[in-house]
Amino acid sequence: MNLVNPKNLLEQARKGRYALGAFNIYNQETIQAVVAAAVHINGPVILQASPGTVKYVGTDFLVAMARAAAKRANVPIVLHLDHAVDLTLIEECVYAGFTSVMFDGSRLAWEENIKMTQRVVSMAHASGVAVEAELGRIGGQDEKSTVEANYTVPEDAMTFVKATGVDSLAVAIGTAHGVYKGEPHLDFKRLGAIAREVNIPLVLHGASGVPDAAINTCIDLGISKINIATDLKLALAGALRSVLLVQPEENDPRRYLTVARSKVKEVVMKKMHLFGLEGRAQEHA
Repeated sequence: MNLVNPKNLLEQARKGRYALGAFNIYNQETIQAVVAAAVHINGPVILQASPGTVKYVGTDFLVAMARAAAKRANVPIVLHLDHAVDLTLIEECVYAGFTSVMFDGSRLAWEENIKMTQRVVSMAHASGVAVEAELGRIGGQDEKSTVEANYTVPEDAMTFVKATGVDSLAVAIGTAHGVYKGEPHLDFKRLGAIAREVNIPLVLHGASGVPDAAINTCIDLGISKINIATDLKLALAGALRSVLLVQPEENDPRRYLTVARSKVKEVVMKKMHLFGLEGRAQEHA
């Protein structure tokens, strides 16, 4: 299959009360692991690249690998640019073959966030590419993103969505990027209010480490896309340590990366099962 625009996938997830998994990729092995998991589960999946990964791997390499993986798969595969603030990079990814981009204007003033998001929507939609935006601030563990002042205001979400025409919206309800030091406390009441105000799919960032029960509640309340990055990093690094610390003489990357790829696949499969994605590929055939 070709890489696909996630707009319809996300809208169906919203109606069906399940969520697409967006899994961060870093290299060939993580792409292979995520797609292999999606094929095994028989569900659609989002390959998600941060600006740092795009710069590290190269836009052309990422698109080529994602396209090759999608061509071998029998499930819908999306290639998404996450948390981009540089319009030049967004434009580069749109024209290179990404099927979805996120413009993160959460650190901008209200009017500037709307203005810049509108520019991205106009450019991306003209090329058939979906756009995600962020309202509120979902930072890292050291950025106090769980302070209520940074949370998404439901009424603001409605105004923002109508003004920008985005396809999905990342909301701040108490999650954060990175490794949680304790159990995160999510504002489910706020999430429910946001879902009642807007009519587009909502996105949960910083979901690594969030308890399964909380994930299920978020999906029931309207979350249609869930981002996973840290859990994959931990699985990848842990697998490499398990091989190289026990066998320090091992020097064949095909051996230790095979173990790492398998561990990442296991994590992705578990998350896709939690998100309710088993067998969903048939609904999008």
